[in-house]
Amino acid sequence: MRKLLVIGVGPGDPRQVTIEAIDAMNSVDAFFVLDKAPERGLAVKHSLVGLRQEICERYIDGDYRFVEVPDPPRDRNPDDYRAEVRRWHDARADLIEAALATELADDGVGGILVWGDPALYDSTLRIVDTIIDRGRIDLEHTVIPGITSFASLTAAHKILLNRIGEPIHITTGRRLGETPEGAAANQVVMLDADCTFLQTAAPTDQIWWGAYLGTPDQILIEGTVGEVGETIRETRAAARERYGWIMDIYLLRR
Repeated sequence: MRKLLVIGVGPGDPRQVTIEAIDAMNSVDAFFVLDKAPERGLAVKHSLVGLRQEICERYIDGDYRFVEVPDPPRDRNPDDYRAEVRRWHDARADLIEAALATELADDGVGGILVWGDPALYDSTLRIVDTIIDRGRIDLEHTVIPGITSFASLTAAHKILLNRIGEPIHITTGRRLGETPEGAAANQVVMLDADCTFLQTAAPTDQIWWGAYLGTPDQILIEGTVGEVGETIRETRAAARERYGWIMDIYLLRR
């Protein structure tokens, strides 16, 4: 039976890859990478594929292969968001399933390196479950946790995630405006391409923002939304233009 290891590798700093993840990586025959190609002619080393390769080169002693799978297109402004995401996940499952069948021996070990932790706002486990439920290939999988991006964010800013006894609400930019009453004290916000806090937060709300956490390109900005909100928006847009991609997260505190 083929084995697939879904390995959390943290937000980007190779030093934040756990020993458990390193042990798992050293048992992998082929890593399956589903990513967009670098945009605007960017070198591979600046891409998400390049960062994964750097992590592997640092920690793996034996032989391994990278199998790059082109990411299927996705409508970013669909009429039905959930339906479009399900369609996109199914298309991803088709491609990964085909790659596993053709690129991995029946008794081989495959690996998928997931940024942060596989359980937090990542589609990999849903896709693996879809492949297993189809039953077309025999596949056994194991999940290795990783350091989350919000742990790296709070460490970089040297802050606590919450004040004494307060709840923590983890959400996305798309859902930020739907934060329930009483849950806005500490909002961890991911996947916010539109800087939604500029529309939902009060000018006096505190924000701690970070991008490319743990990498040489790390950017950190903190202050009130009124003081630094526009600076974050402009900085984010410039970084996205420069590198062709961006991974960022912020803590919003009322």
